Amino acid sequence: MVDSIAATSFLGHRPTTYGGFCFKLDVSVKRSRLVHISSPLVKSQAIELTKEAFKIPRDIGLNRKPLSWPLENRADNPALHNPLLRQERMGSGWLTAIFEWEGVLIEDNPELEKQAWLLLSQEEGKPPPLTFLLRRIEGMKTEQAVSEVLCWSRDPSYVKRLANRKEEIHQSLQGGIYRFKPGSEEFVKILKKQKIPMALVSTRPRKVLETAILSVGGIKGVFTVILAAEDVYRGKPDPEMFNYAAQLMCFDPQRCIVFGDSNLTVEAAHDARMKCVAVAGKHPVYELAAADLVVRRLDEISIIDLKNLAALEEPEMEMEEEEDDRTLSSIATLDDFW
Repeated sequence: MVDSIAATSFLGHRPTTYGGFCFKLDVSVKRSRLVHISSPLVKSQAIELTKEAFKIPRDIGLNRKPLSWPLENRADNPALHNPLLRQERMGSGWLTAIFEWEGVLIEDNPELEKQAWLLLSQEEGKPPPLTFLLRRIEGMKTEQAVSEVLCWSRDPSYVKRLANRKEEIHQSLQGGIYRFKPGSEEFVKILKKQKIPMALVSTRPRKVLETAILSVGGIKGVFTVILAAEDVYRGKPDPEMFNYAAQLMCFDPQRCIVFGDSNLTVEAAHDARMKCVAVAGKHPVYELAAADLVVRRLDEISIIDLKNLAALEEPEMEMEEEEDDRTLSSIATLDDFW
């Protein structure tokens, strides 16, 4: 009977918990009922019950894995006894840059993309895509745009044929002429000199991308990873391409900096827990305010800016004793109640 009273006298009922959470707490108990159960045994049992009732989990409603620390590619590693190796770790090799191709490294003409879609719709007898649809499919894979946004077909073979034809039209309009954006080639060479790993991502076919890299010259062999449309299932705003690039580079996403030219890139980068630098051009500066940094030219960015973007503060390590003190202090306020 003592156990029954200890379990019900304070709360008025046995607490119902789901996953460590107590959803109902009723402390409206009259003092007169507690006069007869003031024995030390009952009091100690009730205090233990109160501890469980007031225990609040650290991560409410979030199923996140704790961040392992220190990171494998952090800036400094005190365990290294060789000062030269430690100095190298404090350089720039602990962060990586992920570049988009068109609109970031080379000049981009949005009108060519629009004309390619219009010509394809005329060939296939489809309704011409409206302007807001063209803005929505910007950065998507062509197959994804045809089937999910334009809704021209769901047949995989037909969608693939339309995607190939659209790329052929775009390449014929483009003429195979590629030019670096002002400051982009110089910026890539600076990152190479500083030994910062770089990746290149694009929703263009790999054959088109490799041909373009060879035609511009100057950046052949500087990218550790090159991802094209064939390497992923979905394009922006899905973060799959950026996540895959970080995985291949063996870098923590929080150490990656994405360089893009649209809000879809910013959205995908942030969903991947990466920082994003937006290059204004196709879109004005005020439309790219969601990015972590907005520039007009890549050579406006310094290595210090990149380090500040990729900086990751060490999480505070909370001691269990401190948590117990907080729990006991919350219970101490009920001493007068007993």
